[in-house]
Amino acid sequence: MPSPTVTDLLAASAHSISRRDAELLLAAASGRTRTQLLTLDTPLDDDVVARFESWRARRAAGEPVAYLLGRREFWSLDFEVSPAVLVPRPETELLVERVLARVTAARARVADLGTGSGAIAIALAHERRGWHLVATDASADALTVARRNGERLAPGRIEWLSGSWYAPLAGRRFDALASNPPYIAGDDAVLAGDGLKYEPRGALTPEGDGHAALLTLINGAPDHLEPGGWLLLEHGESQGERLRTALVARGFTHVTSHRDLAGRERITEGQISHARL
Repeated sequence: MPSPTVTDLLAASAHSISRRDAELLLAAASGRTRTQLLTLDTPLDDDVVARFESWRARRAAGEPVAYLLGRREFWSLDFEVSPAVLVPRPETELLVERVLARVTAARARVADLGTGSGAIAIALAHERRGWHLVATDASADALTVARRNGERLAPGRIEWLSGSWYAPLAGRRFDALASNPPYIAGDDAVLAGDGLKYEPRGALTPEGDGHAALLTLINGAPDHLEPGGWLLLEHGESQGERLRTALVARGFTHVTSHRDLAGRERITEGQISHARL
């Protein structure tokens, strides 16, 4: 029996995974780009077929493509990812954009809290070579991944610190604090859905109603911001109003929420006029 071709494998996988995912996995299995893959229709080697079929079965069970391939693009950079970190998502690029819009100085101190793969801090380092960037995470495994990404994509540019939220930043102040914290409610069915059930639960949800980490970041921010500094948070589409109220109550001004490309409120930011003790 002849070995299957690209067309054969893509057709056979259509019932179990999306065409895009099948193309990505088969391209990686064969060592080609997607463009190269789609111009090739000769029989594939047995090891390529076996690798693709293994990945296809795992993807059909819900495992993210990024974990299968061990990488994900973010901000046009190629990041290593593993089950120790969230898969970087396109909507988080809006958080990077907002930090760049709010902090215009050539030299600034910016912290990324709960850095995960290091995507936010590294994207900022890529854009602003004069900034001093600090990235924190409570997960030692996540920091290991982030450091490897940093060594490859922004060597010597980022200070990596272990600890939960502001714990590693005692006595330090910044021009901006940015975070994509866990914000999904603990009982939200989406946590058991495609992809998310394989990602680190603690990076997705703080349990409860999903607001605990966001409110912790808001309440602690004035102690770690320079006068005029900004706090910028990624959050769920229904959380913006509560966060705006909390920011105003904590002394922030210019409080604004921004929508992602799907029209959902995704980023809320505020500026502190003076440091509160």
